[in-house]
Amino acid sequence: MRVAVALVSARAARGLDADMPPLLAAFGAAGVHAEIVDWDEPKADWARFDAALLRSAWDYTERLGEFLAWVERVASLTMLLNPPPVVRWNADKHYLLELARSGLPVVASSFAEPGADPAAALEEFLARQTCAQLVVKPAVGAGARDTRRHARTALAETLAHMRRLLDAGRSVLLQPYLEGVDAQGETAVIHIGGDFSHAVRKGPLLPLGAPSTAALFAPEEITARAPGADELSAAQRVLAALPFGALLYARVDLIRDAAGVYQPAGVEERNRFRVDWLFSYQPRPGTVVFAGTAPEYGNAVIVDHGQDIKSLYGHLSEVSVKPGQKVERGTLLAHTGNTGRSSGPHLHYEILVKGRAVNPRAYLWD
Repeated sequence: MRVAVALVSARAARGLDADMPPLLAAFGAAGVHAEIVDWDEPKADWARFDAALLRSAWDYTERLGEFLAWVERVASLTMLLNPPPVVRWNADKHYLLELARSGLPVVASSFAEPGADPAAALEEFLARQTCAQLVVKPAVGAGARDTRRHARTALAETLAHMRRLLDAGRSVLLQPYLEGVDAQGETAVIHIGGDFSHAVRKGPLLPLGAPSTAALFAPEEITARAPGADELSAAQRVLAALPFGALLYARVDLIRDAAGVYQPAGVEERNRFRVDWLFSYQPRPGTVVFAGTAPEYGNAVIVDHGQDIKSLYGHLSEVSVKPGQKVERGTLLAHTGNTGRSSGPHLHYEILVKGRAVNPRAYLWD
């Protein structure tokens, strides 16, 4: 049977995703039926797809609660890529605080929450930052929508922007504007399968004092860029700190500060694959005989494949199956993690033949 994949988009994004035509062509060349489906299409039958790949659901920012509920529902019907934990984490820029607590040199970020006094929040931010300009944006946002660049002295304009977002119940993110962006742009470092793939330069998006874009996203000037060793190192440090293990696709946006040091401005992973599905999906039919917590392996799954062969998956973050469940090739078993006696996020994969662990290489079934 031909594999079917839903490429998840939005009505507002139709015709705007420049990657969609070559992606459709690549799926076709691989013998996979790929179909563009809007995430909020009420008649969509998600269960008929072998996987749903988040591509361009770019209007989720104004409907986050509805979108995350959809994420959970669809993940129960088919393989959603990326899985819900990744989507939830990456949908809100409060993750920058987590990265900062990990010791990463992220762009200084302050948040004002709904109900807060915007004047007090802005005064506190300016007391800590010496920047001549600042960026105000929603914590849940994309495409530079509702994002503006303000002069430090433009207090009335900045406060009006903050109030509009806060009054709409949206958290506000304040960051110093790093002026190196105007000359050098941002460097987006892309990793695929855990390895560096390529990098691009993203030109400046925010003219000083200009209104935010009224379109789905602000147009970007993107060109190829050869990253420096310091950029690659900064991106790798960010990826190593993420709470999901290795990623099949990840983009880290970097901006050089006044001292010449690259600072992570954001991480993009929610619209691409995760590498852990390569191992935490069922490689051969069987029956789940254990799904729970084990002393050494933390969250773990054991599948009985018959003929005295069992496979074990350990140190998982989330388990998606139950004991007694029949699983087929490609069934989602779990997501990799860092539970049990583990020194870092990874997957423990083990093959047991007649109760004894053997070299699993011969059992990585095609």
